[in-house]
Amino acid sequence: MDLDSNNHSVFSMYYHLVLVVKYRRDVIDDDVSEYIKDKFMSLGERYNITLVEWNHDIDHAHILFKAHPNSELSKFINAYKSASSRLIKKEFPLVREKLWKEMFWSRSFCLLTTGGAPIEVVKKYIENQGIK
Repeated sequence: MDLDSNNHSVFSMYYHLVLVVKYRRDVIDDDVSEYIKDKFMSLGERYNITLVEWNHDIDHAHILFKAHPNSELSKFINAYKSASSRLIKKEFPLVREKLWKEMFWSRSFCLLTTGGAPIEVVKKYIENQGIK
């Protein structure tokens, strides 16, 4: 297993993020996807977040990324959604036609931790500590 590190810790923190377009409008094509992917990577640098994998459908995006323990995930996600919404509306007139209000993304999102051992294995390991 590859581990990341900083001055005082070693870690492996992977997340699966799903962002959905407001009203599930069909507005994400390959060009829009590439644009929002680039914005994710550039903003992620400020939060110690690294993109691992990206894919999209016409109304949502799946993002696998890794983060540092000090990354403020909810702040990053909100900053990303806000900035990308504004920039997408500016760059893509077709999106403006289908989403006339200011928001591009739905207010909600799905964030899942990934990688490592299944939760049951970790539970068993912790339960058995100190037992010979």
